[in-house]
Amino acid sequence: MTTRAWLVMLAAGWLGPCQPRAPQRETAAVSATSPQPGQPTQIELPPDSPMLQAVRIGEVTARELPSDEVVSPAQIEIDPSRLSHVLLPVTGRVRAVEVRVGDHVRAGQRLLELDSPEADAAIAHFEQAGADVLAARAGLAKANADRARVLGLFQHDAVARKEVDNVEAAHAEARAQLVRSTADRKQARRRLELLGLRVGDPRDTIAVEAPISGTVLELHVAPGEFHSDTAQPLMTIADLSAVLVTADVPENLVRLVTLGESMQLELGAYPGETFAARVVRIADTVEPKTRTIKVQAALPNPEGRLRPEMFGRVRHARASAAMPAVPQSAVLHRDGGDVVLVERGAGSFEVRPVTIGARSGEWLGLTEGGKVGDKVVIDGGLLLLPPE
Repeated sequence: MTTRAWLVMLAAGWLGPCQPRAPQRETAAVSATSPQPGQPTQIELPPDSPMLQAVRIGEVTARELPSDEVVSPAQIEIDPSRLSHVLLPVTGRVRAVEVRVGDHVRAGQRLLELDSPEADAAIAHFEQAGADVLAARAGLAKANADRARVLGLFQHDAVARKEVDNVEAAHAEARAQLVRSTADRKQARRRLELLGLRVGDPRDTIAVEAPISGTVLELHVAPGEFHSDTAQPLMTIADLSAVLVTADVPENLVRLVTLGESMQLELGAYPGETFAARVVRIADTVEPKTRTIKVQAALPNPEGRLRPEMFGRVRHARASAAMPAVPQSAVLHRDGGDVVLVERGAGSFEVRPVTIGARSGEWLGLTEGGKVGDKVVIDGGLLLLPPE
């Protein structure tokens, strides 16, 4: 770097004739020199330069930082196992909708009421099935009595063998009829349970209840609408007390991640905070365009602060090592590389190239260019650097 010098002048203003004159600030001469090619640039300031008051000096410290670390972009997603799409059990006209988007509902809570002729048909079927069971029981009782009477007569040679065969067949048919009618009644009762009905309820109204506890995210129904497609979701409910974090991990780093391990999540919405997530899934395939593998981690969300589609990044360290470290604000970008300003004396600084080896929060580990105990500019360094 060739020798060059510049003069940084501090402005001195003056006010009009009717106003007091502002005191002039002293100027400070700053010079940056590189005595020989390949040697570091030196910055020299006068001892009384006011620029020295605008910078803050700190020390390079030894810190335990990750040596093998995965850092990948990530976003929060809804756990599919905690997501439910509410469907109509039968066709009908919506009488009332009792929830809105954003409402928190409990499992079993009434969501809407539906007018449907199938409700009356289901209750009628159940009542008819109950009557069939009673008739079948009566038929079996009669068949038992006939069987006992005929067998008694046959033992005294009062009837022919043919009569015994007939009564046995009638008895078997009566038992089969009771089994069929009992099964039909169970099926009819199950149908009522699926529709949320009970005998004695209004015959034409079905109450649709929440299948899970959670928050109503989407609503696609209004009172008065007739719905004939029972496969079309009317609303979406999600339990957001726990969410998933999906990260795209480079394929050359996925070896550092295993199931059950903890990953640290940093979100742009909450700077300075970290959240611990547990790895629950590592994809079996590689994304061909980005050469990444999706890794999902479970994350508790009891307070609801974490919302789906929030972006951030995950960090996962396999090993750590002690190394010189400086705050992120101490490292400046210069001439296509990273540098720090090392204090050599009062008003004297060396522009030293560094190599960043690890990151942990606001701390950067230096593999080259920094030694523990060095005094470096940790704030205001851009004021001292000459223009490129």
